[in-house]
Amino acid sequence: MAQNVAEQLVEMLIAAGVKRIYAVTGDSLNEVNDAVRRTNGKIQWIHVRHEEAGAYAAAAEAELTGLACCAGSSGPGHVHLINGLYDAHRAGAPVIAIASTCATVEFGSEYFQETNTIKLFDDCSHYNQIATTAAQLPKMLQAGIQNALSKKGVAVIGLPGDVTKLDAEEITTSVINYAPTPIIRPADRDLQNMAALLNESEKITIFCGIGCANAHDEVVELAQRLHATVGYSFRGKMSIQYDNPNEIGMTGLLGLPSAYHSMHDSDLIVLLGTDFPYTQFIPQDCKIMQVDTKPERIGRRAKVDMGLCGTIEDTLQALLPLIPQKTDDSFLKKQLELYDKVKDNLQTYVDDHGTKNQIHPEFVAATLDKLATHDAIFTVDTGMCCVWGARYIRATGKRSMLGSFNHGSMANAMPHAIGAALACPDRQVIALAGDGGISMLLGDLATIAQYKLPIKIVVFNNRSLGMVKLEMEVAGLPDWQTEMHNPDFAMVAQAMGIKGVTVSEPDMVEQALREALMFNGPVLLNVMTDPNALAMPPKIEFEQVKGMTVAMSKLMLNGQMGEVWDTIKSNYKHIKEVI
Repeated sequence: MAQNVAEQLVEMLIAAGVKRIYAVTGDSLNEVNDAVRRTNGKIQWIHVRHEEAGAYAAAAEAELTGLACCAGSSGPGHVHLINGLYDAHRAGAPVIAIASTCATVEFGSEYFQETNTIKLFDDCSHYNQIATTAAQLPKMLQAGIQNALSKKGVAVIGLPGDVTKLDAEEITTSVINYAPTPIIRPADRDLQNMAALLNESEKITIFCGIGCANAHDEVVELAQRLHATVGYSFRGKMSIQYDNPNEIGMTGLLGLPSAYHSMHDSDLIVLLGTDFPYTQFIPQDCKIMQVDTKPERIGRRAKVDMGLCGTIEDTLQALLPLIPQKTDDSFLKKQLELYDKVKDNLQTYVDDHGTKNQIHPEFVAATLDKLATHDAIFTVDTGMCCVWGARYIRATGKRSMLGSFNHGSMANAMPHAIGAALACPDRQVIALAGDGGISMLLGDLATIAQYKLPIKIVVFNNRSLGMVKLEMEVAGLPDWQTEMHNPDFAMVAQAMGIKGVTVSEPDMVEQALREALMFNGPVLLNVMTDPNALAMPPKIEFEQVKGMTVAMSKLMLNGQMGEVWDTIKSNYKHIKEVI
């Protein structure tokens, strides 16, 4: 039985299934740290170099296994947690954050490192309380875990350092945590209306989000009965793309023309388990049906004609008996033909490998997809790495892909990989990192080395903030202050105790990737990619073309013709997309 509050907290975390705490230890956390030490390995303390990395790692572990924990001590540690916790909360990852604070006697005195945890974490948590007595801690921790599991997000427990030393008090509430899975589907009348609209519509696109994660077979069967196309969001990709003869790719900022075209050529769009944020990619002149477990989300991104509440798996299982097989597949065939052309076009960037120090990133991503295991976990940095991951890493039904898909923060790929490698030691973990992203939390390479995590980090080193560069150019602005003056990342990795290799020649790519994936330990591949490779959106608007033209003109007038010519040479294949 626990002797003090710190021991009680650790025992409750273990009972809830938490395997490790990601943290930087410090004065107000020291009792918790020592309580972990005395469990004899029942729970691990993972010493990250930055609390933000710890929060990201916990978020990745929670997405993969269900519940994880991170901690930060007093003021600065709390603030460092914030970005990673925002990412976890917006991703729906159940994470417990322990925010240890100064002693209760110092509250309200502007004491050294004092922060108001309630105000600080209020916007990135479902549950956020501070325990100031021994009796409060177990009640609050049980409630926090319950909120994280049931509401899918972050729970923060504020814990003063002096409280951790108090004698533990008997727990009067439940110490068991529950995550029941109810059946949620629309009422029978709503299902009949849903079926009627589907059966009367001729050209249907089904668009799937993360809510379809457990409904792959149901989605495919519905699509085949309706001869409907199936598109998906980035978070929905790994659950829906594989073994799906009706899939036509992604749409959105990272998507493909085929999915965009299919949606705009439809008379009905069915949004399943997605809170797709980009309204500019959703047509305004067709009917839209939306199914979500949270009714408050329905209609906030699009003009929905029919909104229903339910999990996708339960809803489609109840719906399918009401859907007869359609015979006209002309719409589906037309869209699949376009998708074949789009895939051929994507392949041209793979077939052209690039030149020395200007390796095509598409070729790198496609080669990585070919060599990675069927159940690999990929983590992708926000920005261009997301584009290459979205377009060239294929789903198998066993693979996972993690990223800052909702919060959109840089620097997530490497710390996400830390959590993934610890949570799933039997699976290959590959981080697709940008040079901008890896630079932000470079210190946690030491965490990878310390715990001997066999993570493979592929740095797409384009010496720039690539996505920002593109955003500025399509807005008619010459890119400025987007260039990166990088260290030799391979040498940095070696200094950290990680195998580091720089790849500058296209002919080196496949062999370097193959050797890295086979190596028994962590590897960082510093791949010198083309800084002028562009990620064209699924539909190129006139204003974007105009903006790019203006930006290139400004560069020319400023004597930077070389950069203009490099951009043209790197992206000549996009001309047929524009035409």
